[in-house]
Amino acid sequence: MLLAVPEYADLEPQMYWRRDFPGTADQARAVRVFAATLFAACPVLDDVLLVLDELVVNALRHTRSGLEGGRFTVEVRQDADGIAVSVADEGGARVPRVPDDLFELAESGRGLLTVAALATRWSWHGDVRGRTVRASFVV
Repeated sequence: MLLAVPEYADLEPQMYWRRDFPGTADQARAVRVFAATLFAACPVLDDVLLVLDELVVNALRHTRSGLEGGRFTVEVRQDADGIAVSVADEGGARVPRVPDDLFELAESGRGLLTVAALATRWSWHGDVRGRTVRASFVV
């Protein structure tokens, strides 16, 4: 029996990185450094870093990841379609959503609004036990 093996030119290169972080506020900077190291020459690097920062801050503020002993996981993928980043948290009572009734002078509540504005698309899945928020960027 002959197995079909694709030519190397037909394979789309895909890179994948995953890292766990303690659920402390100083780790937002560590996440930005982690991603910036991976994509130093990326044309949408600033957008990727800002979105990752918002996702991490949301995980720390609104889920059990920000409590004593909490953790979160960051995944970064790059393939022919672009870059995708995700932050998986330890869950919480609130569902991720872009607020539709945000007061103009409110001091918070713009995190996912920023994500929606900068990313090509974003989504989330999970429940109170843990959620993952993902954002994708075309490069």
